[in-house]
Amino acid sequence: MTFWQNFLKNLPEVAAPSQKKLAFNEKLKWTLVMLIAFFILGHVPLFGLGLNALQQFEFLSLILGASFGSIISLGIGPIVTASIVLQLLNGSGIVKFDLTTHEGKQTFQGIQKLLAIFFVLFEAAVFVLMGGLSPSPELMGTALFTQLRIMLIFQLVIGGVMIMFMDEVVSKWGIGSGISLFIAAGVSENIMVRLLTPFDTSGGVGYPFGGDSPAGGKLWELMYGLSNVDSKLVLLALAAIVATIVVFVCAVYIQAMKVEIPLSFGRIRGHGIRWPLKFVYTSNIPVILISALFANIQLWAKLLENWGHPILGTFSGNTAATGFVSWIFPQNVVGNIIKGEFVPIDIVHMLAYILILTAGCVLFAWFWVQTSGMDAKAQAKQMTASGLSIPGFRSDERILERLLQRYIGPLTVMGAIAVGLLAALADLSGALTQGTGILLTVMIIYQLYEQIAREHMMDMNPMMRKMMGGN
Repeated sequence: MTFWQNFLKNLPEVAAPSQKKLAFNEKLKWTLVMLIAFFILGHVPLFGLGLNALQQFEFLSLILGASFGSIISLGIGPIVTASIVLQLLNGSGIVKFDLTTHEGKQTFQGIQKLLAIFFVLFEAAVFVLMGGLSPSPELMGTALFTQLRIMLIFQLVIGGVMIMFMDEVVSKWGIGSGISLFIAAGVSENIMVRLLTPFDTSGGVGYPFGGDSPAGGKLWELMYGLSNVDSKLVLLALAAIVATIVVFVCAVYIQAMKVEIPLSFGRIRGHGIRWPLKFVYTSNIPVILISALFANIQLWAKLLENWGHPILGTFSGNTAATGFVSWIFPQNVVGNIIKGEFVPIDIVHMLAYILILTAGCVLFAWFWVQTSGMDAKAQAKQMTASGLSIPGFRSDERILERLLQRYIGPLTVMGAIAVGLLAALADLSGALTQGTGILLTVMIIYQLYEQIAREHMMDMNPMMRKMMGGN
């Protein structure tokens, strides 16, 4: 074993459980512990923080599983960025990993963790030194200002490393992955706040809790608009609620679509199964990756603008105004139409956003299939090892591979296009939170439900089993 391989193998990591299969209650316990820890860390403010220029990017914080201004301001950004960079390098052939071997997978995972640590350090320094998270400007030029900067970077690094290990705990000891869990938690919290918050824009309680102006929750805005015959307010609130429900229904529907391939056990005559291939073959991974990429670009654009070099574009309040960043920033088209603010350029922005997001989903879906062992060759090898073959054909891995190629390629592309279109249209519809976040949350929760139903239906509490649809 070379020094490099030995170094990657000995990187700090969360130990995997010694038993082959953990009980459902054990997995649920660790998942809830990490979820509670995530919410607590999201409310731990950075010591020495005086200026939070990133606070306005609420949507980006949801996609990055972050809480700007807290110790987990970096969120899952470094982990996802490392994954994107490594996939692009591997997919382009610049760096090649043999993911069919245990050593190749171990090297890939080790380099990914090393890259994630690098991006934790890099993004922590960038956030602070470029003014995104900074000490009070009144201290500028003093020794204390420099000391507080160093302390802020240190806190961000600690938070970023904690998120990395929390993700590992969920992946090895819990249900699903930490990345997905933290995104779903942040988006779900945001939806409930947007729907039910009793506070108005001034920070006081609103109607129907004793105030004169409507509370910020869309449900209360709808009630206020109906009672005061304010059709515009009613339409805006109703559009947000309906758009959210439609995205939920569509996301669940496309998640349930699948193609079933009939296979037989070669050694057991007359016995076979139907191998399911989902329509959304790569699940929510492409949307997570492209959304995280957009989030990083927008963050960089804001930081560069603060630094006096608006290379990627400029912002007007919470909205991207000019440059490349404005083309990957979703416009609330439905809201603009209701308010009478719709202009022809909105059509161009809408089409560009849909095209870029959908193309990005297809690109990352294709890379993900090639690097995660979901391609036809890897799947055929797995099926052959399980003793499966096509009815009427001899057991041959090459025959299975040719059959799977007819399905996996089109499903990868069509599923990514469907997810990209749904995410883009949801983003443009003015839902309770950004449509991409809603889509991700629905897909994550559905995926968790399927995993629990598949692996733990028999060892869970009878009442919970009944809720999950079991007998």
